[in-house]
Amino acid sequence: MAEGGYELVIIGGGPAGLTAGIYASRSRLKCVLLEANPLVGGQAALTDIVENYPGFDEPINGFELTEKMRKQAERFGLEVRNEPVNRVDKVGEDFIVYTGKGEYPTESIIVATGSEPRHLGAPGEKELRGGGVTYCATCDGPLYKEMEVAVVGGGDSAVGEALYLTRFAGKVYIIHRRDRFRADGILSEQAIADDKIEIIWDTVVTSIHGEGEVEHLHLKNVKTMEESTLDVAGVFIYVGVKPNTEFLGGLLKLDDRGFILTDDRLEASVRGVFAAGDCRSKVLKQIATAVGEGATAAFVANEYIQERRHKRAETESLGYDQK
Repeated sequence: MAEGGYELVIIGGGPAGLTAGIYASRSRLKCVLLEANPLVGGQAALTDIVENYPGFDEPINGFELTEKMRKQAERFGLEVRNEPVNRVDKVGEDFIVYTGKGEYPTESIIVATGSEPRHLGAPGEKELRGGGVTYCATCDGPLYKEMEVAVVGGGDSAVGEALYLTRFAGKVYIIHRRDRFRADGILSEQAIADDKIEIIWDTVVTSIHGEGEVEHLHLKNVKTMEESTLDVAGVFIYVGVKPNTEFLGGLLKLDDRGFILTDDRLEASVRGVFAAGDCRSKVLKQIATAVGEGATAAFVANEYIQERRHKRAETESLGYDQK
């Protein structure tokens, strides 16, 4: 198919997709990377400080890191297009990837679409989104200089972004439904020791209130059932993520949360489709694991494509119809 289409289409431009692009381009595959957002880099590009990516003895900004990945991939010839994928169809042994701008026939696909923040689901969240309800401290933190804000969650993202917010906010509350963080030890220790952070344990946000902008939160302690009110100018929500896999429309097998199921070679349930990064069902979702999976997916995809090339060459040498 490569003459009239692509050998590989990579869907998603985060660390997994960009690394897959580096490896695929170095293998001289005819490939293209499709990214829905103008900003290539995925959620990693919105992370202010990355401290645990190997090779950097000092923290690096997420945007800077993913920009280096993009430039490296493009240096090897990767074609990057800002087009959201609407659906993928299987046509015989091949595929067609549809975007709002066109169609991309391809022999194989790497899905690296990542995930996005889950919503809290509390009354007032939807109505006040953009008016103090936010899911990105890097994007909106500077708006809250010397104000009091809340962060909801207890994982790496929540605690890390709470620490980032102390650069701007006068005070940062971390509201967590458990009595200890799920974040790694160093982040947890930093947050507990920070004078600008106050942690509200065993508590959930039951509703968000304000006239056009966030003014206060209604809270409930899950152990004592005591209810309270907390005055804040903004609330940053980090209560998990959901995979960007809706566009697959039943093409692949997913787990009960919508993440793509793969084998240890990152092959999905349909031959010729591979998955890498945070859209995949796995234990750890980090930039380092996404990069490793992107490399593996591209390597295995290349093996698959070379196998197809070999079979076509054999068929042609014997004089058989390629179909």
